[in-house]
Parts: sequence; C-alpha cells; structure tokens
Amino acid sequence: MPRFAANLSSLFTELTFPERFAAAAKHGFSAVEFLFPYDYPKEELAELLKRHELQPVMFNLPSGRWEAGERGLACDPRRIPEFREGLEKAIDYAGALDCKKLNCLPGIMPSESCPLTLHETLVANLRHAASRLAQLNIKLLIEPINVYDNPNFFLHRSSHALAIIDEVDHPNLGLLYDVYHMQITEGNLASTIAENIARIGHVQVADVPGRNEPGTGEINFNYLFRHLDAIGYDGWIGCQYNPLLSTEEGLEWIAPYQLQSSAA
Repeated sequence: MPRFAANLSSLFTELTFPERFAAAAKHGFSAVEFLFPYDYPKEELAELLKRHELQPVMFNLPSGRWEAGERGLACDPRRIPEFREGLEKAIDYAGALDCKKLNCLPGIMPSESCPLTLHETLVANLRHAASRLAQLNIKLLIEPINVYDNPNFFLHRSSHALAIIDEVDHPNLGLLYDVYHMQITEGNLASTIAENIARIGHVQVADVPGRNEPGTGEINFNYLFRHLDAIGYDGWIGCQYNPLLSTEEGLEWIAPYQLQSSAA
C-alpha cells in the first residue's frame, strides 16, 4: 500500500513554511519532505515535526544559490570545500530532525570545466558523503533531473545515475527516482523501477506535462502505485508537484489511498 509524504516546498504554498506542517497533518499526511530546511532554526522545525506527529523523510544537501538557478555543487571541482561544508550542515539538521535520508543534486555543468573532471569530482564527493553518512545511519541519494527544465544538468538519466552509483561502489548510496523527471527524459517507468528496485531509495511523483498532481496528465498513476506495491517497494512516495489550483483542491487524487490505509 503506497505511503505518501507531503513535499512542503511545493504543497501548501498558500501558507508560510512553518504553517505547512499543520496543514499536512490536517490533510492526512504522516510524513513530509522538503527541498531545504536551512532558512529555519533546526530546533523550530524539530518542534513542528513533533507537535504534528510528522516523520521527516528526506531533504536535499545545500545546493548553491537556488534562486539564481544553481542546482547542486557536487560535480563542480571549484566548490569541493563548499560541498563538504554543506554536507556537515545537512548532517547537523538531519540529526536534529531525525531524518534518515539526504539527497544530493550533482549540479549544472560549469562550461569551463572538463567533463571528465566533473565526473571524477562527483564520484569523489559522493564517495566521501556516502561514507560520512554511513557512520550516522543516514542514507545518501542521488537524483537525475531532466535537462528540458534544467539545461546542462550533469545527471539526467537513471542509467547514468546507476552507473555513477556502481562506480562509487558504496552500499550507502542509492537512487532517488523522480517519476516526473524520468517520464520526460526516458519513459518506460514501470520496467526501469522494477529492474532497479533494490537500488531505489526514494520515489517522488508529479504528472507530465506541467508537474501537477497525479491524474492531471499522461501518467497512469493507478497502475504505477499498484506496480510499486507488487514489486515490493515499501518506502515513502514524495508528493513533489505543483498544484494546478490550490493544494487542498488538488488532493482528491490521494483520498482513496488514505482510505485504504485507514482501513488496513
């Protein structure tokens, strides 16, 4: 049975970020994820999670100047110290929030850097981070993103991400499989997920086109959720989509699954 986590960076944006925790709990979510927690004191966020009985599933490592279009630091050889400093900051927050998964965005490829150097930098940074996080029982994830929305992003296919995971060769590194990005980039969702389920550490969903809620586009989510159950995926499914109208108006799609969960 699918278990859904509200992504508080994309849902309930009618409210301030701290107010979104209560909204998620009110609408039946027992888990949340978000892009970045770093603008708020970790003590405040920990209190909100405890008050609303929410489990934090995942958030991203610091990823540069997000509003300026940066999408990660891990492939940039000029920013290795910044990446490692950000990793320690993420560890500090993950410990305070009791969050057991952190996601790494490799970043936009700097035009002046050699592709081989970018590759080597990413592998070295992931190996360091996976080892550091393993000491703390925190899983590291790496996420491919479509290049139509994010031109020149280093990692944009699941096969490329899996090859990087093989090269890093650390048991604490897994794949974040974002259905929206992978439908745009490669399709063949069900087969790819089934073939790689042992290495998929987290799944996120949004429909295509538009990155809106499930049921608004071309993906057959009823089939996909049944498929995830059938192949034994027991992790959380992050709802990282942009509501077509308001978040509350767009939550009708999830009601049948919440009813099934209550009945179970």
